[in-house]
Amino acid sequence: MSDTILRLDDVHTDIAQYQILRGVNLKVPEGGVYVLLGRNGAGKTTTLRTVMGLWRARKGAIVFRHHDITAMHTADIARLGVAYVPENMGIFGGLTVAENMRLASHSGVFDPDRLERIFTLFPAVKTFWDKPAWALSGGQKQMLAISRAIIEPRELILIDEPTKGLAPAIIRAMIDAFSEIARDCTILLVEQNFQFASSLGTGVSVIEDGHIVHSGSMASLVDDAGLQTRLLSLSLDAHQ
Repeated sequence: MSDTILRLDDVHTDIAQYQILRGVNLKVPEGGVYVLLGRNGAGKTTTLRTVMGLWRARKGAIVFRHHDITAMHTADIARLGVAYVPENMGIFGGLTVAENMRLASHSGVFDPDRLERIFTLFPAVKTFWDKPAWALSGGQKQMLAISRAIIEPRELILIDEPTKGLAPAIIRAMIDAFSEIARDCTILLVEQNFQFASSLGTGVSVIEDGHIVHSGSMASLVDDAGLQTRLLSLSLDAHQ
């Protein structure tokens, strides 16, 4: 059995007057890709943002390895080895690709081997190194966002909707890149594209109305069209 790298115990998060997370219990095993699925508005993004300290849990505990990070600041969580790629990608359009990458590095100095690995995974980052980020396509911006997350060694990367609006060819390239990245860290992936998620994930949890309603292996969910429909109002066949 894999060790648990991230655990949420009865986590409640409110945004303004709205209760979004209503007692999330989640265990993310170390290694590979773990997927968090759910309908729009179920609480997926709120879960990631709460883990990262961008929104505060009103109740419950969040544990990364042996660290209780529930009340920690985002910068301190990042220093523990956690990175976050938000749905809006979080890049700075007025800066060059190189400047965006430098901001993501603690020292501002790149490890040559790590940078070369990124160039291999995402050749567009090298091609447009000195170009302003606003000039990149949507897929290239997503590649830059993920590259920023791995410019330093990470133990856990939270990634929110990375394939949203991307062309099929870019999505296929993302599958290969994510598989490679997950060889030496853990990815917690929020994704609406079930085909993409199921091609990468080994484990999966489904969130509905602010709490986890299902956890298990991705293979079991893929093989059970009835369970897919009940939990997600979809079937894998409809997303081929």
